[in-house]
Amino acid sequence: MAYIVSRLCIDCVDKGCVEVCPVECIYEPKASEVGDMPNMLFIHPTECISCGACEPECPWGAIFEDRELPPSFEGDVEINARCEQQPSKFQVAHPHRDGEGRLVKAKRPDKALVSANRLKWQQ
Repeated sequence: MAYIVSRLCIDCVDKGCVEVCPVECIYEPKASEVGDMPNMLFIHPTECISCGACEPECPWGAIFEDRELPPSFEGDVEINARCEQQPSKFQVAHPHRDGEGRLVKAKRPDKALVSANRLKWQQ
């Protein structure tokens, strides 16, 4: 697996990474599966081409190259693999758009919010 979305994405789901992914390898749970999955995005382990475009686009710092994944997030490799193991439960994620089809950018979190989120999930 090339890149991993860590649990730092849970309930944050910015989707800036989705906008820049050239191969559409970032997935989200289908609406019918939301209760069984964490509210986050997932990178398909064999579709990712290791381009690295997604990593700097995540304002939460939730995306890591597999070789640089902090030990506290090692379990997130298995979480991302779910989209390959259970494909019927996932769909390709699409950027947020308004009623006229224009891209809607999420509000960027400040450094304090990002730090608090990191502390919450690294424990």
